[in-house]
Formats: sequence, C-alpha cells, structure tokens
Amino acid sequence: MSNILMASLKNNDPFAMEQIFHAHWENVFDAAFKKLGDAALAQDITQEIFISLWEKRNKLELTGDLSGYLYGAVKHRIVDYYRSNAIKDVHRNEFAFLMNQKKVNAPDENLIFLDTAREVEAAMQCLPERMRLVISMSRQEDKTVKEIAGELNVSVQTVKNQITAAMKILRENLSYILIIAFLCG
Repeated sequence: MSNILMASLKNNDPFAMEQIFHAHWENVFDAAFKKLGDAALAQDITQEIFISLWEKRNKLELTGDLSGYLYGAVKHRIVDYYRSNAIKDVHRNEFAFLMNQKKVNAPDENLIFLDTAREVEAAMQCLPERMRLVISMSRQEDKTVKEIAGELNVSVQTVKNQITAAMKILRENLSYILIIAFLCG
C-alpha cells in the first residue's frame, strides 16, 4: 500500500498525502518528542517534515520504507534545529569554554563528573514519583511514549505532558550549575 500511496503522491494527489500524514504523523511526532522533550517544538518539526515531503514529492526517490525515510527526516530536522538555534550555540560555546577552564584548574575531571551526576540525580529525586518514573522509562530505558503509556495504563498525552513538565523542572533546577561553573572558573 505504501508504494501505491507514494506513486499517488508523486502524481500530486493530496488525498495520498493526507493518508500518509494520518498513517505516520504520530510516529514522527513521538520520535521528535522523545529527542527534544518539548511538545510544541516536536509538533513544529513534524509539520515541517510533512510539508517538506509534499514539496519534494516529485523529486523523491525512496529506496526503502517510508517510515525509515521519515525517521531519518526527524533526525535531520533536529540536527538542523540545534545548528541554527543561536541561543543554544552560545550556551554550548560558553559551556565548552567553562569545561576547558575546569580541565586546566581541576585536579580530577572524574570528581567534577561525579558531582554533576549527583546533582542531576538529586534533581531527579525532587520530581514527583510518577514523573520520575516516566522520565526514567523514556531516557534511561529508551521507551517510546506509546510504550510508556501502555505500561502505565495512561494516555499518550499524559506521558507527553509528564515529560514536558519534568524537563522544564530539571532545566530550572540544574541551570545554576552553569552559573556556579562560571563564577568559580
């Protein structure tokens, strides 16, 4: 069926595009959400991927499965997002600079790593139990949003909301690490 849909898509059939979108949007969104932890950003990237698929429909030559192509597009879009995001680049450069300073000043890099790991673990322990479980299943066990929802017997949206809230709390609780590193450097 996927080959028929792709052939119809190449013939400018909007109904084929609609069917492809409905068949694959949730998996594309889940892949983006899992990597980003931000529902709005994952939704934007998902929309961009399907818009790009429609725009490139006449030139597209798939050698494999459409799902594989879409998953690759998710990875590519996320890399592009991080490359083009100037604020993240500034933070990344500042962090690298601070870490290079620490290498010169720190007698033991492992101690810094262990301290940071302890801080992250302490921040994780401050999360509500259910939220901590969802984050652990997502990040440490590498489970999809659907898998987590199924195991916990909750909706997919509940899992997405828990991940988004947890990532926000962790960012807020751990942002001081960069400030401390900057002041002590």
